[in-house]
Amino acid sequence: MKSLAFEQRAVKKLLSDLVRSRLQRFPRSGEKLQAPSGRGVYLIYDGRGRVVHVGRTPKARGGIAQRLRDHMAAASSFTLQYLKGKGSKLRGNYSYRCLVVENRRHRALLEAYATGCLCPAHIGLG
Repeated sequence: MKSLAFEQRAVKKLLSDLVRSRLQRFPRSGEKLQAPSGRGVYLIYDGRGRVVHVGRTPKARGGIAQRLRDHMAAASSFTLQYLKGKGSKLRGNYSYRCLVVENRRHRALLEAYATGCLCPAHIGLG
């Protein structure tokens, strides 16, 4: 039980670190995306500051930067469903926060915890 409690505290701290990380806007056309190439978890905010997506990078070679570029290119289920296939809507109006998380299990737990806390509509509670 001690290791479970330790892991829960670690994931709570990761969520705290994620929501306190620097808020960055998606780049406008012609600007370069400024995001890390490491694997991790990210939050996407709409123009009103609401979390509309929580994601992680389980496999992406280019890490968080690659996943965010995928969203802008409408190459993700989030973009297809939420933005009706118009990834360009992210440019300028939306913003994101991200956190590199090396531990694969912690990435998955953080994504699930962040979704439940910040974006419960995605798990059928909103």
